[in-house]
Amino acid sequence: METTSFRHLWLGQLLANSGDVFYIVGLMAIIHEQTGSAMYLAVVPFIITVAKFISGFIAPLLLDQYRLKSLLVFSQLAKTLLLFTMQMVTITFSWNLVITFVLVFCISFLDGWATPARDAMLPRLVHRDDLIKANSFVATLDQTVQLGGWASGGILVALIGGNQMIWLTLCLFVISTFFMRLLKDNTEQIGEEDNTTVQSKWQSLKEGWLFIWKIPSIRSIHLIYVFEYIASAVWIAAILYVYVAEILGKDQSWWGYINATFFLGLVIGGLFAVKFAEVVDLHLPYVIIISSFGICLGTLTFGLNSSPIAALFLSALCGFLEQVKSISLQTSLQRAASIHQLPKIYAAQGALLSLVFAVSSVIFGFLTELYSVSFSFIIAALLLFSSGIYSTIKKKLLSS
Repeated sequence: METTSFRHLWLGQLLANSGDVFYIVGLMAIIHEQTGSAMYLAVVPFIITVAKFISGFIAPLLLDQYRLKSLLVFSQLAKTLLLFTMQMVTITFSWNLVITFVLVFCISFLDGWATPARDAMLPRLVHRDDLIKANSFVATLDQTVQLGGWASGGILVALIGGNQMIWLTLCLFVISTFFMRLLKDNTEQIGEEDNTTVQSKWQSLKEGWLFIWKIPSIRSIHLIYVFEYIASAVWIAAILYVYVAEILGKDQSWWGYINATFFLGLVIGGLFAVKFAEVVDLHLPYVIIISSFGICLGTLTFGLNSSPIAALFLSALCGFLEQVKSISLQTSLQRAASIHQLPKIYAAQGALLSLVFAVSSVIFGFLTELYSVSFSFIIAALLLFSSGIYSTIKKKLLSS
């Protein structure tokens, strides 16, 4: 599995992801210190989601014109320069909320095409038979950063402050850019001969969506993703806060414990998939089906459970099954599509799923307010059960 370029990819992404976490932690600390407003803090994830959706929608135009490596290098370099600009503006003039939000939008906009470029790059750097192991390894790194990054970021920001966290992020971004620059992708670039006309641009924008809709196996995989992303909205902070207070009868520190065990489950799930890559690969459709029903049962039990200790165990179990399922779906998709189709498919996927998650978050928040938090978890479990049934019906299309 190990190649020099694959190593450069995961090292660059590890540093970039760590920087992203530290940047958000530092930014939140600065905004809270400057404004003391919870509303302004809530605006940040909204801006990030909107920016990534818009960027993901227009990403195919860039994917037609430029190589994946070029997009990854430019995106990381531009993020570095934007973050440096934010710091220089603060030093030269004074901190400004509007300018900060504009730069946050721009940085997130760059991520909107970097993410599909990275996901599409991976199958080009490893052998087809090593995809399960490679996806598991990268997913484990991503979740380890999430698990340790927020905790260490919180400690660091308390020790050195938000402003110094931004400088630390800059250092990580610079090194990440260096590793991205070392990538070698010898795959031939295939694009439209004339991308200057309105029709060809429109065709390029539609192409990823058409791949998802017209290719049966890819359509099936994305319908499973949609079920999963709708249901996953039940785990947002707003609903877990209510769950902790009303169902568990604990203070909000337990929200952090539940998050931590969920991410721990994700990490263990990634390690499991690395260790048993051959077994998972051999039974890929069955792994997706079993994990779908497993997450359904775990989500339902979690929502009806009132024991804090049991909640931690169930959270970790759901995280474990979610990671194994996600890796399996990712691998199925990478094998169902050609390496030239993948960039546009991932771009459309990013736009689709970010929109689905955003709308679902609002709907589940409304359901929790109108009925109860347990009712929201029951609905999520029913959606996951539907995903399991659909996966069973489409089992043959999920095979490698």
